[in-house]
Amino acid sequence: MKNNKRVLVVATSSKTRGGITAVINSYKNTKFWRDFNCVWIETHIDKSSILKIVFFVRSLTKFILLLPQTSLVHIHLSAPMSAIRKLPFLFIAKMFKIPIIVHFHAFSAASSIDKKHSKLYNIIFNTADTIIVLSKSWMSGLINDLGIDSKKIEVLYNPCPIINNVNNIIKTDTILYAGTLIGRKGYKDLINSFAIISKSYPTWKLVFAGNGEIEEGIKLSKKLNIENQVIFSGWVSGVDKQKLFNEAKLFCLPSYAEGFPMAILDAWAYGLPVITTPVGGIPDVAKDGINMLLFNPGDVDTLSKKLEIMISNYELRNKISDASLVFSLNEFSLNTIIKTLASIYKKHINCK
Repeated sequence: MKNNKRVLVVATSSKTRGGITAVINSYKNTKFWRDFNCVWIETHIDKSSILKIVFFVRSLTKFILLLPQTSLVHIHLSAPMSAIRKLPFLFIAKMFKIPIIVHFHAFSAASSIDKKHSKLYNIIFNTADTIIVLSKSWMSGLINDLGIDSKKIEVLYNPCPIINNVNNIIKTDTILYAGTLIGRKGYKDLINSFAIISKSYPTWKLVFAGNGEIEEGIKLSKKLNIENQVIFSGWVSGVDKQKLFNEAKLFCLPSYAEGFPMAILDAWAYGLPVITTPVGGIPDVAKDGINMLLFNPGDVDTLSKKLEIMISNYELRNKISDASLVFSLNEFSLNTIIKTLASIYKKHINCK
């Protein structure tokens, strides 16, 4: 169905790194984007403060000029600063009486929205006509912790990327971590856990793909005498990223808090068996020992045991690898996700 007017998709710049950009780029490359005549209003760039202000003003001006021929506004936001930047777009769209979808890409449970920012999110959620969240736990959190009307909330998972040529790749003895190296992601827990078993598996290496606290990671690896088995690749993309995911034998993300981690969606797309924590949207689909291996955040000893099980048990590794591919081809496939999003759009748009 072709939408005669346009949908304005309000989010950070297409040139920034992160999950929101990856999700919107995946939508942009489909027929869905063209059918609904979507226009990406980019609100934020990773530049100097002055350039950020100029960029924001230009984005807001473009937004206002396009509103008269707009049938729906789809706002993507996450942390408080992201939410604050979206307020002018939210209120102006409301003034024009245009339906608003707020797509909430948060990385922790709703109860973690502190009192300082709870009023901000309440205003945003109550102004929106529909709220999209990344998991059932987030839906429960908004209902129970913030008192949001359940009828306004839709659960929509982030999609797995579409990957080609994942077969017949020569695998290496590699455990891959992808994401920013920060405390919330638990990267030090992974280093400490691997150190417990590293001598038993001297051919295995731990590869960190991401920027952040790389120097701290190097220091910890040296302290634990495993620096020869730990590689810090920095931020990777394109062919380099594909190579790391193609060659790895398993994937681990030891996070303390997530929305629905894009790195795990990447791992599923490449058919990598996953070891992770039951945070964010993971409990919606996780079956320990069936489609992934789970451990509680910060439990270094249990993580070391899970790593050893996955390394040593070839049959289990293949079983969970198959489960990852099933995720990527079914409920987390891009086709499945955009069909759901299209149905949400159609609730607000009179398509002809």
